[in-house]
Amino acid sequence: MRLEKCWFCSSTIYPGHGIQFVRNDAKIFRFCRSKCHKNFKMKRNPRKVKWTKAYRKLHGKDLAQDSTFELERRRNRPERYDRNVVENTIKAIKRIEEVRVKRESKFWESRMKGKKNQERKEAAVELEQSIHLVKAPLAMQADPSLTLPKVPEQIKVKVAKKQAAQAMQE
Repeated sequence: MRLEKCWFCSSTIYPGHGIQFVRNDAKIFRFCRSKCHKNFKMKRNPRKVKWTKAYRKLHGKDLAQDSTFELERRRNRPERYDRNVVENTIKAIKRIEEVRVKRESKFWESRMKGKKNQERKEAAVELEQSIHLVKAPLAMQADPSLTLPKVPEQIKVKVAKKQAAQAMQE
Protein backbone atom coordinates (compact mmCIF):
# COMPACT_ATOMS: atom_id res chain seq x y z
CA MET A 1 0.00 0.00 0.00
CA ARG A 2 1.61 3.24 -1.14
CA LEU A 3 0.75 6.46 0.64
CA GLU A 4 1.18 9.51 -1.57
CA LYS A 5 1.70 13.15 -0.59
CA CYS A 6 -0.57 15.95 -1.74
CA TRP A 7 1.31 18.23 -4.14
CA PHE A 8 -0.29 21.37 -2.67
CA CYS A 9 -0.57 20.87 1.10
CA SER A 10 1.77 17.87 1.64
CA SER A 11 -0.78 15.85 3.58
CA THR A 12 -1.01 12.08 3.21
CA ILE A 13 -3.27 10.61 0.51
CA TYR A 14 -4.50 7.10 1.16
CA PRO A 15 -5.29 4.66 -1.68
CA GLY A 16 -8.63 5.36 -3.33
CA HIS A 17 -8.72 8.96 -2.12
CA GLY A 18 -7.92 12.28 -3.71
CA ILE A 19 -7.63 13.61 -7.25
CA GLN A 20 -4.89 13.03 -9.79
CA PHE A 21 -4.04 15.58 -12.48
CA VAL A 22 -1.72 14.68 -15.37
CA ARG A 23 -0.22 17.59 -17.27
CA ASN A 24 0.63 17.47 -21.02
CA ASP A 25 4.28 16.77 -20.24
CA ALA A 26 3.20 13.64 -18.24
CA LYS A 27 3.93 15.26 -14.86
CA ILE A 28 1.55 13.83 -12.26
CA PHE A 29 0.04 16.04 -9.54
CA ARG A 30 -1.86 14.36 -6.70
CA PHE A 31 -4.27 16.28 -4.48
CA CYS A 32 -5.83 15.15 -1.21
CA ARG A 33 -9.10 17.06 -1.68
CA SER A 34 -10.85 19.46 -4.01
CA LYS A 35 -9.66 22.45 -1.97
CA CYS A 36 -6.05 21.71 -2.95
CA HIS A 37 -7.00 20.97 -6.56
CA LYS A 38 -8.90 24.26 -6.92
CA ASN A 39 -6.02 26.24 -5.40
CA PHE A 40 -3.64 24.57 -7.87
CA LYS A 41 -5.94 25.45 -10.79
CA MET A 42 -6.03 29.06 -9.54
CA LYS A 43 -2.20 28.98 -9.76
CA ARG A 44 -1.73 29.75 -6.08
CA ASN A 45 1.67 29.26 -4.54
CA PRO A 46 1.55 26.78 -1.60
CA ARG A 47 4.30 28.76 0.16
CA LYS A 48 1.96 31.79 0.33
CA VAL A 49 -1.18 29.96 1.50
CA LYS A 50 -1.16 29.91 5.31
CA TRP A 51 -2.67 26.47 5.93
CA THR A 52 -0.13 24.47 3.90
CA LYS A 53 2.91 22.71 5.33
CA ALA A 54 5.15 24.60 2.91
CA TYR A 55 4.04 27.94 4.41
CA ARG A 56 4.46 26.69 7.97
CA LYS A 57 7.99 25.44 7.31
CA LEU A 58 9.00 28.56 5.39
CA HIS A 59 7.80 30.90 8.16
CA GLY A 60 9.32 28.90 11.04
CA LYS A 61 6.05 27.53 12.41
CA ASP A 62 7.03 23.88 11.91
CA LEU A 63 10.31 22.08 12.27
CA ALA A 64 12.04 22.37 8.88
CA GLN A 65 15.43 20.66 9.18
CA ASP A 66 15.65 17.40 11.08
CA SER A 67 17.31 14.05 10.48
CA THR A 68 14.06 12.21 11.27
CA PHE A 69 12.53 13.48 8.01
CA GLU A 70 15.03 11.34 6.11
CA LEU A 71 12.87 8.27 6.82
CA GLU A 72 9.83 9.79 5.09
CA ARG A 73 11.77 10.45 1.89
CA ARG A 74 10.54 8.41 -1.04
CA ARG A 75 12.87 5.79 -2.47
CA ASN A 76 12.18 4.14 -5.81
CA ARG A 77 14.91 1.50 -5.62
CA PRO A 78 13.43 -1.94 -4.88
CA GLU A 79 15.00 -3.88 -2.00
CA ARG A 80 15.12 -7.63 -1.62
CA TYR A 81 12.82 -8.83 1.15
CA ASP A 82 14.58 -9.96 4.32
CA ARG A 83 12.60 -10.74 7.45
CA ASN A 84 15.32 -9.45 9.84
CA VAL A 85 15.68 -6.18 7.93
CA VAL A 86 11.92 -5.62 7.98
CA GLU A 87 11.77 -6.35 11.72
CA ASN A 88 14.62 -3.93 12.47
CA THR A 89 13.08 -1.30 10.19
CA ILE A 90 9.74 -1.46 12.01
CA LYS A 91 11.52 -1.04 15.37
CA ALA A 92 13.50 1.88 13.96
CA ILE A 93 10.35 3.53 12.59
CA LYS A 94 8.72 3.45 16.03
CA ARG A 95 11.82 4.89 17.72
CA ILE A 96 12.28 7.60 15.06
CA GLU A 97 8.63 8.60 15.46
CA GLU A 98 9.14 9.02 19.22
CA VAL A 99 12.21 11.17 18.61
CA ARG A 100 10.40 13.30 16.02
CA VAL A 101 7.43 13.91 18.33
CA LYS A 102 9.75 14.88 21.18
CA ARG A 103 11.71 17.29 18.97
CA GLU A 104 8.54 18.87 17.59
CA SER A 105 7.17 19.45 21.10
CA LYS A 106 10.48 21.01 22.19
CA PHE A 107 10.44 23.24 19.09
CA TRP A 108 6.87 24.32 19.88
CA GLU A 109 7.77 25.08 23.51
CA SER A 110 10.71 27.23 22.42
CA ARG A 111 8.43 29.13 20.00
CA MET A 112 5.81 29.76 22.69
CA LYS A 113 8.25 30.61 25.51
CA GLY A 114 7.80 34.39 25.48
CA LYS A 115 4.13 34.38 24.54
CA LYS A 116 2.69 34.23 28.08
CA ASN A 117 4.67 37.26 29.29
CA GLN A 118 3.75 39.16 26.14
CA GLU A 119 0.04 38.41 26.62
CA ARG A 120 0.25 39.52 30.28
CA LYS A 121 1.88 42.83 29.30
CA GLU A 122 -0.69 43.45 26.55
CA ALA A 123 -3.54 42.75 28.98
CA ALA A 124 -2.07 45.15 31.56
CA VAL A 125 -1.72 47.90 28.94
CA GLU A 126 -5.26 47.34 27.70
CA LEU A 127 -6.63 47.42 31.24
CA GLU A 128 -4.68 50.58 32.04
CA GLN A 129 -6.01 52.29 28.90
CA SER A 130 -9.61 51.36 29.58
CA ILE A 131 -9.79 51.52 33.39
CA HIS A 132 -12.37 54.28 33.03
CA LEU A 133 -14.79 51.65 31.71
CA VAL A 134 -14.34 49.61 34.87
CA LYS A 135 -14.50 52.43 37.44
CA ALA A 136 -16.09 55.87 37.07
CA PRO A 137 -13.63 58.82 37.02
CA LEU A 138 -15.37 60.60 39.91
CA ALA A 139 -15.19 57.52 42.08
CA MET A 140 -11.47 57.18 41.32
CA GLN A 141 -10.86 60.81 42.33
CA ALA A 142 -12.78 60.36 45.56
CA ASP A 143 -11.05 57.12 46.54
CA PRO A 144 -7.54 56.69 45.04
CA SER A 145 -7.41 53.06 46.20
CA LEU A 146 -9.68 52.18 43.26
CA THR A 147 -6.85 52.69 40.74
CA LEU A 148 -4.85 49.80 39.41
CA PRO A 149 -2.49 48.34 41.99
CA LYS A 150 1.19 48.62 41.22
CA VAL A 151 2.76 45.24 40.59
CA PRO A 152 5.30 44.71 43.37
CA GLU A 153 8.68 43.58 42.17
CA GLN A 154 9.95 40.44 43.77
CA ILE A 155 12.61 41.18 46.35
CA LYS A 156 14.94 38.39 47.36
CA VAL A 157 15.87 38.44 51.01
CA LYS A 158 18.70 36.34 52.33
CA VAL A 159 18.29 35.15 55.89
CA ALA A 160 21.12 33.47 57.69
CA LYS A 161 20.38 29.97 58.92
CA LYS A 162 21.31 30.83 62.50
CA GLN A 163 18.89 33.74 62.60
CA ALA A 164 16.14 31.59 61.13
CA ALA A 165 16.79 28.88 63.72
CA GLN A 166 16.69 31.42 66.57
CA ALA A 167 13.44 32.84 65.26
CA MET A 168 11.93 29.37 65.14
CA GLN A 169 12.95 28.66 68.74
CA GLU A 170 11.36 31.87 70.03
